Amino acid sequence: MNRPERLALVDHDDPVLPVVAQCRLLKIARSTLYYRPVPVSADDLAVMRRIDELHLAWPFYGSRRMAAVLRREGWAVNRKRAKRLMRVMAIEAIYQKPNTSKGHPDHKVYPYLLRGLTIDRPNQVWCADITYIPMAKGFVYLVAVMDWFSRRVLSWRLSITMETDFCVEALREATEMYGPPEIFNTDQGVQFTSAAFVDELASRGVRISMDGKGRYLDNIFIERLWRSLKYEDVYIKAYGSVTEARRSLGEWLAFYNDVRPHQSLGYRTPREIFEAVACEYVDKGVSEILCVRLVQSHPPLGEQL
Repeated sequence: MNRPERLALVDHDDPVLPVVAQCRLLKIARSTLYYRPVPVSADDLAVMRRIDELHLAWPFYGSRRMAAVLRREGWAVNRKRAKRLMRVMAIEAIYQKPNTSKGHPDHKVYPYLLRGLTIDRPNQVWCADITYIPMAKGFVYLVAVMDWFSRRVLSWRLSITMETDFCVEALREATEMYGPPEIFNTDQGVQFTSAAFVDELASRGVRISMDGKGRYLDNIFIERLWRSLKYEDVYIKAYGSVTEARRSLGEWLAFYNDVRPHQSLGYRTPREIFEAVACEYVDKGVSEILCVRLVQSHPPLGEQL
């Protein structure tokens, strides 16, 4: 049971068991129970949005360079502030780091299984990633599960925190609707290396593949999805609430899956490719799909909302 679930079990009106005893039994601190997060300031939200834009354009910018660029643009930002906000947004500079194979001591390290692999059919390889979504006031995190072959977004979830639950829910929905893939590829984020997420995959017999730390190009297709989503919907709308963000994101992802033709897919849609069997494989450098025939039908993503 995770911490939010344990916190929800605390009953302030229990006539027998005081709150102190409940916290002790549930192994949570009373300070955590009574803590109320301080809202992010409007200035921080504006800086975070600009950092997100800069990171999309130049993902190799670290906190030092990010702070320097922001100061040149007139923002009052030092490196400490830039580093703090990038940590909140769960982004970091992309570059080769020393000892990249060293992970969390409690998390198993899984190998990268896609190198040299011919990916020639739907449900062979799925991937997942999390991105920061700015709103007019506040922000949320978005996780998406994507089929690598067709680029189709199979499921997604929004969350106001970086807890693991919303990632597991998205994974569970995708596997229940489309069956498990052969391989599931992610980065080494704590949400994807958590016991809950790994156990969900292992229980379905899925082979787990993980990118090298900081190597966003290993998951390039979903990174391209984030770029298109933000420039085509997020930045131009400035969602006023989580409800509005959920509705608008759902509409855009349905458009992406079912309407928007993709050059790398021979100007077909991800849904068309997902619902087809290809006579010729698609790999990272191939820009066309030849000789396809329809074999099955699935509801568009918009009907899942």
